[in-house]
Amino acid sequence: MTTRLLAHSPYHPVRPGLLPPRARAITRAARRVLRANWCGGSTVPSRGLYPHQWSWDSAFIAIGQRHLDPARARRELRTLFAAQWSDGRVPHIVFHPDVPLGAYFPSPDFWRSSYHGAGRGAPSAAETSGIVQPPVHALAAWLVHRADPEGSAAEGFLAGLHPALLAWQNYLTGPRDLGGGGLAAIVHPWESGMDNSPAWDRPLARITPANPRGFRRADLDHGAADDRPTDLDYGRYVRLAADYRDHDYDDATAPHPFAVEDPGLNALLIASEHALGDIADALGLDGAAHRAAARRRTGALVDRLWNPHTGLFHPRDLVGERLLAERGAAGLLPLIAPDLPAQAVTELRRTLAGPHFGLGTSTRLVPSHDLLGPAFDPSRYWRGPAWFNVNWLVERGLRLHGAEREARDLRTAAVTAAAGSGFAEYLDPHTLAAHGTREFGWTAALTVDLLATDAQTTDGHRAAGVPHTAAGHPAVLRHSGGSRTVPDGATAGDDGTAGGTS
Repeated sequence: MTTRLLAHSPYHPVRPGLLPPRARAITRAARRVLRANWCGGSTVPSRGLYPHQWSWDSAFIAIGQRHLDPARARRELRTLFAAQWSDGRVPHIVFHPDVPLGAYFPSPDFWRSSYHGAGRGAPSAAETSGIVQPPVHALAAWLVHRADPEGSAAEGFLAGLHPALLAWQNYLTGPRDLGGGGLAAIVHPWESGMDNSPAWDRPLARITPANPRGFRRADLDHGAADDRPTDLDYGRYVRLAADYRDHDYDDATAPHPFAVEDPGLNALLIASEHALGDIADALGLDGAAHRAAARRRTGALVDRLWNPHTGLFHPRDLVGERLLAERGAAGLLPLIAPDLPAQAVTELRRTLAGPHFGLGTSTRLVPSHDLLGPAFDPSRYWRGPAWFNVNWLVERGLRLHGAEREARDLRTAAVTAAAGSGFAEYLDPHTLAAHGTREFGWTAALTVDLLATDAQTTDGHRAAGVPHTAAGHPAVLRHSGGSRTVPDGATAGDDGTAGGTS
């Protein structure tokens, strides 16, 4: 029988200083990344490539930060929601005003949120994008609260954030139910979080790209061109964003030539509904309505996006009204839905270990795209590399449905790969060679959370997410993509213990 993952069991904070030596070293290294990326109210994903606040990045960062500094984790989420629009949407980027416009594109002068978003309630005091990312935030808020319920209560954290989380959920389940089937739709590939997935190639093919002379890609200043989206794809992204902006970000009147029900976003919408139920209970409200809504949405997910022939969930193109054929990692994320039918869970686990994703055989981390697909590329952004947030979600889903051995193996692989790669943005799923930027925020944060998860699921004396020899001593982490970057010993003045904001 499926149980809700740690929903009501006691939470015992894991102080990094009580972890075994190897885990402490990794935690210290991850904490240094988070400290370096902290900007006073939020954490940038990376100082160079992503110098602003990103929506789902902040949620994942808060999930890891709760083990190190719960107050900072709470502030991360509050800072993000301070830029929420009054229609409920949480923009995918909140721009830092002190960052030069040329440091990132599309920049604030492209989105012009305070002007074009005024009718939808965009904030006047901050510039943001006009699109969204997957809703990890209610889950993050609940986990952050449980890490330090006394501090959370003293700050009024849950009570203060609860109305904003409800408005965010209502935006996605209301104006964004473009298909009328009970699922939220994305109107831009970036809203899936898996920006450059081959799953979007077919619906993007009908989009006329923007003139490349009309914009300059800042991402190529910080990343290899072979790792990034092509100019053609980027031109289509720009066209979609510009057209949505020019319709004042109004979901009711914008034409939406790209409108897709994404299984990853909707799986997180279901997880958010369950988290909102837990938050409501904690506030003395009735969480039952949220859990009933989650069950209905799970049914819609199965009815509209499940393909029994592939054993996977697929995106639905609402313009062509068909399932998209490509097999992507987003189709595995419904494992985090507690009420997923047992047969679907069984099939997803089979698919995960099968030839298209190869987990445990040809890969140790979940690739972002079908290993056998013609568009698979092990190094290009979301077209095949393994990402740590995807692997964190899959690990959580496996644990939720009782697959502890597979979850433990995935934790081991993820922690090893993160530490050995310098907390890289993403990795080749076969060789674990690092790609993208290094010292990436959610990689560091989720590594901390995976280590803490191991401490919760073992006897508390050593973390199963860190490889050990048969004698029980920490093994040396080795990585085919580069030299080992995590020190063996402690560093003076950086003991890794949980404590106050630095």
